[in-house]
Amino acid sequence: MLAFTALLFQQNLMAQNDRTPYLIQSDFRGIEYMIKAGISIGGVSPIPLPAEIRKIESFNPTMLIAIEGSATKWFADRFGILLGIRFENKGMKTNAKVKNYNMEMTASDQGYMKGAWTGYVKTKVRNSYLTMPLLAAYRVSPRWTLKAGPYISYMLDGEFSGSAYDGYLRNDNPTGEKIFVEEATYDFSDDLRKFAWGAQLTGEWKAFKHLNVYADLTWGLNDVFKSSFDVIKFNMYPIYMNVGFAYAF
Repeated sequence: MLAFTALLFQQNLMAQNDRTPYLIQSDFRGIEYMIKAGISIGGVSPIPLPAEIRKIESFNPTMLIAIEGSATKWFADRFGILLGIRFENKGMKTNAKVKNYNMEMTASDQGYMKGAWTGYVKTKVRNSYLTMPLLAAYRVSPRWTLKAGPYISYMLDGEFSGSAYDGYLRNDNPTGEKIFVEEATYDFSDDLRKFAWGAQLTGEWKAFKHLNVYADLTWGLNDVFKSSFDVIKFNMYPIYMNVGFAYAF
């Protein structure tokens, strides 16, 4: 009787137009596949903001996308393990007022300068990552699912650059000779770290049979710069919220 019931259930699944034999077998094994696409908002920031950063004049999260494919193995219906691979951009544009901010920069006449900067700093960050999350999943209800765990990322391409303007630089230290600067540029892209890791928290809501709405919070736990980089004296962490839609096969 049990075998006959299972056979009828399998035939019913195969009759559905949106299911392939491979996906049907995955269902029996408790494996769910999902594709996600969304946009992100966030930034690269020290935690907390140091005294050198006096005021954030403006912030632009820019247009950031994330596309992910994942597989979740479910155990006992409610608990599961997710492994995914995600292409994502993490970036921002900021304008800040700073005081005694350690800086290396190049003047308009190509002269190199280093010291404590007081004035304004415009920064542009745009990094592309290939990220692998490994998350524990829990079905809170038939419609709500929570997921949490670590992720690792490899930077495919990175930019951290900007300009310092309308201020002065004290040579070498905060009490050195004062040099007034109208505008100079800096580029720390080559000092960005290739490998990153952090924690992720995800909430998903099942809107329709196959369509979910999700929100991912990712928090980087290591500095975006290499350990040998000593210009910016505090650690910078990528903190982002990604929201979008997911299709569950």
